[in-house]
Amino acid sequence: MTITAITPEVDRLKERLKATWMAGDYDRFSRYLERGAREFYEHLPHIPGAKLLDVACGSGQLALLAAKDGLNVSGVDIAKNLVERARSRAQEQGLQIRFEEGDAEALPFGDAEFDVVASLIGAMFAPRPNLVAAELLRVCKPGGLIAMANWTPKGFVGQMFKTVSNFIAPSGMPSPVLWGEETTVRERLGLGVSDLRLVRRHYAFAYPFPPADVVEVFRLYYGPIHQAFLALDADGRNSLRRELEALWASHNRAGQDRTTVYAEYLEVIGTRA
Repeated sequence: MTITAITPEVDRLKERLKATWMAGDYDRFSRYLERGAREFYEHLPHIPGAKLLDVACGSGQLALLAAKDGLNVSGVDIAKNLVERARSRAQEQGLQIRFEEGDAEALPFGDAEFDVVASLIGAMFAPRPNLVAAELLRVCKPGGLIAMANWTPKGFVGQMFKTVSNFIAPSGMPSPVLWGEETTVRERLGLGVSDLRLVRRHYAFAYPFPPADVVEVFRLYYGPIHQAFLALDADGRNSLRRELEALWASHNRAGQDRTTVYAEYLEVIGTRA
């Protein structure tokens, strides 16, 4: 389903999404994911002094890495509390980064403003992907770089989302993991890119505790899982917990007392036409 018109239904959906990403504590959750963020960043072609936009930046994970490298960095996210936390983190580290509250479907920046427009597991969750694609292209300079990391449908996170969807009614938006399909990405970016490289990679979820505790981390701090548990009654919560624990345990490569799971994502790197 593709949603393009601005309607009360879209407004309500946006408010639910904003509430979802403001729930829990994504900043705390993301600290376990810093290794994968660095690996994604290091795969990007580096342009000294480039202007980089981090779309759906969360608490600044990718933006902070780029600013430490001397890039001119901006970040945008729909969740006000995450933008505030990102600003605090930048200030604590003595970094000059412009963070704005805003929507990936209507970015608060000018045309062709950035040399690099990147989104690490973020813009894929916006409900109108064609608008997201158009905005990523609009704010990128010709010859600049469009970069995304998107969970794939058949990868671990895709399976986790599918498990949750068995308990929760559909959101009314296209599946975010469609951004992890090569054909879909080519269709959405279309003629806006002159070159497009798509590579499947693996993001390491590594925790110094067992799978059951990992599920608890997701329940407490990761907005979508946090909200899913809140929407269920006691029996539903117990059933969801059991299924998620079984999923994590079946993919764990670290033994009983630790957890390491490799989640497939599609790395998207394109040149703005």
